[in-house]
Amino acid sequence: MVFIRDTELSLRAAAALVNTLPTVGLDDVDRLSSQADADAFFTEFPYTGAFDRDDAELSSLRAIRPRLRGLWAVSREEAVPLVNAMLRDGHALPQLVIHDDYDWHIHATEASAPLATRMLVEAAMAFVDIIRSDQWDRVRVCEADDCDAVYIDFSKNGSKRYCDTGNCGNRMNVNAYRRRKAEGTD
Repeated sequence: MVFIRDTELSLRAAAALVNTLPTVGLDDVDRLSSQADADAFFTEFPYTGAFDRDDAELSSLRAIRPRLRGLWAVSREEAVPLVNAMLRDGHALPQLVIHDDYDWHIHATEASAPLATRMLVEAAMAFVDIIRSDQWDRVRVCEADDCDAVYIDFSKNGSKRYCDTGNCGNRMNVNAYRRRKAEGTD
């Protein structure tokens, strides 16, 4: 395991939230345009605390996506002020909590804080772990020719090259095979 469970879950959720942006992926569709989209997201990536499930909350969730996406566009050193700003803006006050099926872990906001704030701060806390453990090389953008989805490489050897959002690895392997076949080198 590269990161502890709550860090990995927060990182997966942050990448998935970024990948709802309309400019990410193969079809330029905004995957967080309705409350139904948000409900589906939270079914896959549950969060504790208050949910308003209204237009204002949906707008605030959509608004944090570019800010999180910015973490995939910078170096480890450049990420530090971005992460610190997220923590500062969320009035982060880390504390140990235990709930549901989770052992002791850190929450850095109150359960009553706005959902977007809680999500931003949890993502920032997870990125703190990436920075502190010098694992920034695992913060990646898909290498497929036609995809700019983001992910965190959780593989043991750190060799993952493609995201899981558009079947990119398989698609690129098929393209390479067809290219070799056309060139007669297969």
